[in-house]
Amino acid sequence: MARLIFLDLETSGLEQKDRICEMGVIVQEGARYDACSSLCKSPKKISAEAMSLHHITNEMISTCQICTETDTYGLLTEHNQSGNVLIAHNSGFDLGMLEKEGFKSHYQIVDTLRCTKALIPECEQFSLQFLRYELRLYKEEKALADELKVNLNAHRALSDALHTLLLYRTLLEYATLSEMIEISAKPVLMSKLLFGKYNGRYIEEVAAADQAYLHWLLSLDDLDEDLAYSLRYYLQ
Repeated sequence: MARLIFLDLETSGLEQKDRICEMGVIVQEGARYDACSSLCKSPKKISAEAMSLHHITNEMISTCQICTETDTYGLLTEHNQSGNVLIAHNSGFDLGMLEKEGFKSHYQIVDTLRCTKALIPECEQFSLQFLRYELRLYKEEKALADELKVNLNAHRALSDALHTLLLYRTLLEYATLSEMIEISAKPVLMSKLLFGKYNGRYIEEVAAADQAYLHWLLSLDDLDEDLAYSLRYYLQ
């Protein structure tokens, strides 16, 4: 039976040089769950902006082990096999951060961010915390948190891994695990813009009226892969 590994990371920031400062992993094997989290000593100081989100300070990690020496990294590595599935919200970001620590994934991947965009496109936003309330994940979170002995703190790694697990359960109402693996492997065609002056407008409509704006969006650094794919599609 494949093990499902739900992962979330907190980082020192979102720039290229930033690194992991906390890892949270929940391993599901049948009806059994194991949860583990570790603060990590980051080689780059945590920015004030990042601290304002996850509330992890540089003092909190100053005496911690580096990422690769933590129990949580060891658990992630132990199950790193092609028969197991890594499930994360925006998996590309997490895997990119792990690559900086020398981690090479052999997992099958489910990206709950990409799957939600594809399977529940009517959602107005796709951040994990928004979906926590939009999809009413909060109604089940306390029972699961008590079972796994997880503290519910938004933007902390283990708490977010728990909400990723709950989101995955919701997505199973729309697609199978194998279908989600397939969806996660390629960009999703989005129909609407979710920010900016055309927030909530159909991309096809904006492409007909203001192509220059869409070309400008495409010039931005670190543009979401799904959005970039969708902009190019409608600009053709």
